[in-house]
Amino acid sequence: MHPDAKAWFRRNTSSAADWSRADVTRAKAGRTVSVIIPARDEAETVGAIVASIVTNLMDGDAPLVDELLVVDSDSQDDTATVARAGGARVLATDAILPLIPPVAGKGEAMWRGLAATDGDFVVFVDADLRSFTPEYVVALLGPLMTDTNIRLVKAAYARPLVNDSGVRIGGGGRVTELVARPLLNLHWPELAGVAQPLAGEYAARRDTLEDVPFPCGYGVEIALLIDIAARWGINAIAQVDLGERLHRHQDQQRLGLMAAEIWQVALARLDPHGLLPRSGETLAQFTYGPQGLEVADHHVDVLARPPMREIRSASTATRR
Repeated sequence: MHPDAKAWFRRNTSSAADWSRADVTRAKAGRTVSVIIPARDEAETVGAIVASIVTNLMDGDAPLVDELLVVDSDSQDDTATVARAGGARVLATDAILPLIPPVAGKGEAMWRGLAATDGDFVVFVDADLRSFTPEYVVALLGPLMTDTNIRLVKAAYARPLVNDSGVRIGGGGRVTELVARPLLNLHWPELAGVAQPLAGEYAARRDTLEDVPFPCGYGVEIALLIDIAARWGINAIAQVDLGERLHRHQDQQRLGLMAAEIWQVALARLDPHGLLPRSGETLAQFTYGPQGLEVADHHVDVLARPPMREIRSASTATRR
């Protein structure tokens, strides 16, 4: 591992047990916290996550979380209904920044969620978690609340696969191990100490998030990590070990598309002027059907939204 990454790991890694709810709430000191959950067809799990946040972190005289938003990205199930029943504010992607036509994608939902909230600190939580506890939010906020130099806090955790018998086996985080980690070690070795670069659970300062672009697809996590490190240095980033993370796993074809989006994001940063040839915005994937081997081209999302500060500035200028 790169010496800078080793030093960063020792200095900027903590565990959930290091951050008590009482201490983090006191450190909040009048500032505000927004939790954003991007969701698409997650009715099975989103309700429990929302209810846990509302009951444990929003009720009482000194709430840690001031705002909870679920951004519904064209769900075909009861995600929105379940989330509202749990106590969240729910907005569809096309209801936020309605003058900008929405596209599908996780990063798109997160970017629009940023526009629809106003907390000084923003916590993102995936909607498919089966292991969520309110301590996730508490621990992610801890370094931000207590160290003014920290701008982004990533979750770290073990990601087991669970088979049909409920047995935990190794193998979670396949795109991380096969794509994201090799990319970081090769091209951004100072970030090699980040255990879960694609973690969907992280917290950041609003002013930081509003100063960086958001890829619309699954490349958003690695993009934020690389861009924040490039602008503010690796010591503006911390990570907190949350233990074990259980969630819904994707099939291989979906993982392939995620990997392609992550590679496109990395390529855009390695070659910002487009000097290297691009392979296009599709990924050929193969299946066996009734007639034997079949191939289909699938779209790879390469669209990125500009920093939110630019959108707010443009809106202010238009009103004038």
